[in-house]
Amino acid sequence: MVLVEELRALGVEPSARVFRGVRFEADLATAYRLHLSLRTASRIQRVVTEGEAPGLEAMSELAMAVDWTQWLRAHRPYRVQPVVPEGRDGEALARVVAEAVSARFAGQAGPRYDADHDYPVTIVAHWREGKLTLGLDTAGRALHKRGWRVNGHPAVLKETLAAAILLLAGYDGTEPLLDPMCGSGTIAIEAAYIALGKAPLIHRGKDDFGLEHHQGFDRALWRQVSDEVRAEKRDTLAAPIFARDLRPDFVDLARKGALRARVEKFITWAPGAIEALDPPAAGGLLVANLPYGERIGRGEVERLYAGVGHALRQRYAGWRAALLVPADAPVHLLDLDRPVGHRLKNGSLDVRLLLTRDASG
Repeated sequence: MVLVEELRALGVEPSARVFRGVRFEADLATAYRLHLSLRTASRIQRVVTEGEAPGLEAMSELAMAVDWTQWLRAHRPYRVQPVVPEGRDGEALARVVAEAVSARFAGQAGPRYDADHDYPVTIVAHWREGKLTLGLDTAGRALHKRGWRVNGHPAVLKETLAAAILLLAGYDGTEPLLDPMCGSGTIAIEAAYIALGKAPLIHRGKDDFGLEHHQGFDRALWRQVSDEVRAEKRDTLAAPIFARDLRPDFVDLARKGALRARVEKFITWAPGAIEALDPPAAGGLLVANLPYGERIGRGEVERLYAGVGHALRQRYAGWRAALLVPADAPVHLLDLDRPVGHRLKNGSLDVRLLLTRDASG
């Protein structure tokens, strides 16, 4: 799991893998740094309590045992997000947690429960196989929402997935990178962040993280860590980054996103088709999110894959390739020689990342 390696690179050793995530311990300063620096995490949850809870009564007892005054601020509204298997009553679980919070604040002004609004303060109630884990969502908005996205592309790639693709491909900024189908620019922008050592969440605004609204938040320490993270950014690239797309309007859109991300000047932009443009360097890493049949039709997909495969073999010999394709893509038309495959998710879609030693095979 690429997230495990990210945590280790930041000095944190995960203690266990859990359902769709990993568990770790960290001091407060390190935890603050992770919120700014993790590239592939979607959310971070601070565990409040957990225990066996086979039924609703046990769930209530576990929630009632928590001193919520140590976790929630009285003047911050909150919601409860139940995470339960399909067919189980998540609303009932949310109610017992809200009742426990109200009971703990009895006799004093407490936070207001509001299930219908997406407030920054969210209690996550995760129930699975008879075990209940209660925690606080410290991210607030999902961490793929970096804050620079420009609307206008019909099929954007999540920033966290783009970062995972780059990290799985071994990209560290020391070799040229080309995205010949840049679309909204997500891969090129995330590559610039990696190459510069720039924290992906550093531009989120004040009070944008859930943790900033929790009891015990240390604003001074948060500012100190943020300043340290900003200071680690490099001013120049070790190797160039190139972004291209067949449609000039998508290139313009991608440049606008990069400008908001404050990395536009580090990327060389140009319109054009991969089959027609010459490689911008003798070698490097070519990364592409190949179009899906849902958008352009199966026949056009097959022609595209055959054309991309031919271009890779004829024009990009010496380049490594990292290609994101749907699970049912006609990858045989690419004619790659034993690529390494990774199964990933692009939203609800099953996809594969194909990695080659060089694009000629």
